[in-house]
Amino acid sequence: MNIALWIVAGLFALGYVVGAVFKLTMPFDTYAAKTHWPLDFTPGKLKFMGAVELVGGLGLVLPGLVSVAPVLVPVAASGMALYMAGAGTERVRRDEYKELLGDLVFLAAMLFVAWGRFAVEPF
Repeated sequence: MNIALWIVAGLFALGYVVGAVFKLTMPFDTYAAKTHWPLDFTPGKLKFMGAVELVGGLGLVLPGLVSVAPVLVPVAASGMALYMAGAGTERVRRDEYKELLGDLVFLAAMLFVAWGRFAVEPF
């Protein structure tokens, strides 16, 4: 179970960090032209989302890797689950049901990591 938790946390952390880098470095207009959903938000809110994804993605693996406050791994997973629940509600509001599936996969993975690290295989 420990290996499965590391794999899931690592893969999804990579996804969050890559998404964060795009949100933080790509100009707002370019990013909005490619994905369209950022048009509902200000550039500052998009940068904030990128910062949340960066901190959450790093929080999924770094505390466990360096053995400094490893309890932060399930806390980060719980926070990212809440973040993805918000993303899912935004998808429903915008009638983007195909994209909602991806958000639900991320949500389920974060719930799995949180449950696994809190209850089944804590550090």
